[in-house]
Amino acid sequence: MGKKKIIVACGGTGGHTFPGLAVAQELARRGHDVVVWASGRAIEGSVMKSWEGPVFSTGAKPLSLRNAFANLFSIIRCRREMKRFAPNALLAMGSYSSLPPVMAAHARRVPVVLHEANTVPGRAVEWLARYARAVAISFAETAEHLPRRRTVLTGLPVRREIAGQPRFDDVPPDSFTVFITGGSQGAHRVNELAVQAMPLVKADLERRPGSKKLFVIHQTGAADESEVLRRYTAAGIPARVQAFEREMGRAFATADLVVCRAGASTCFELALVGRPAFFIPLPGALRDHQHFNALAFVKKGAADEGAQEALTPRTIANYVLRKIEKPESLAAKAAAMRAAAMPDAAARVADLVEQESS
Repeated sequence: MGKKKIIVACGGTGGHTFPGLAVAQELARRGHDVVVWASGRAIEGSVMKSWEGPVFSTGAKPLSLRNAFANLFSIIRCRREMKRFAPNALLAMGSYSSLPPVMAAHARRVPVVLHEANTVPGRAVEWLARYARAVAISFAETAEHLPRRRTVLTGLPVRREIAGQPRFDDVPPDSFTVFITGGSQGAHRVNELAVQAMPLVKADLERRPGSKKLFVIHQTGAADESEVLRRYTAAGIPARVQAFEREMGRAFATADLVVCRAGASTCFELALVGRPAFFIPLPGALRDHQHFNALAFVKKGAADEGAQEALTPRTIANYVLRKIEKPESLAAKAAAMRAAAMPDAAARVADLVEQESS
């Protein structure tokens, strides 16, 4: 296939930007002329550092009546830039940041490919799918939510560099290590449950002669870092506490069990590294998509799930203790998680974009 001009519209959140950049990099490696379109939000800045190509700021805003004029202006801005660049295809990764680029592409008759990260499509993808030649999906279950639309199972592109990393040197190899994360921004309720549950685990283990020692890795978010560290220190629990864990690959490699939210990127990163998880989906997430993300992995035997409102520190502690007692159960879940990985997702999405380009 000859060289094409391709726009990759991704932004709004890291969960949409990281996968988009992974595909943009794959398309650029294949020799295509690729421009990344982002909304221009500050949160995108640090993520964009991994992209060395050109970036265009669309000015897209979250969908609301208050932002109607801003988004109308964004559509006009996108149409002008699309006329100038004359792309062969547009890949849009979902969220509100996809709306102006897709509407501009439709007006210019540019082929559109969408990508949906979650099991349950967001409102943007659901509505924009009518303008797309195909929707790349991460979960097979998503096809049920997009009837009469062409869907292609590709998986979710994730950061490949997290795989194959070494363990943390300062974590004793004979420890049972729990990695707790509510995502890069943290999750206060997950943090609170964890700092109460882990001392219960430690106390129970100390009553069992010959039991493993507990070690905790905890990504807290900026607001809770100092308090979480204080609580673990007071409980005598050895812990690596970071507001933002910059060595996620090593954290995953060290962990025996991951306690986390069920965002799509987290789910597929866990699959890539083959780590069993206890998911605590974000309550109130749009269309309860985190619950359905978690459920897809629970059905594969790769994870377990707990509803945040029903969990207590003791139920979490008991769950961890059962897994320590039955390492074969964790090994089976790790194998099932690894089997769910789609490490070539970026290549699959790039293939689809090439096929649909004019």
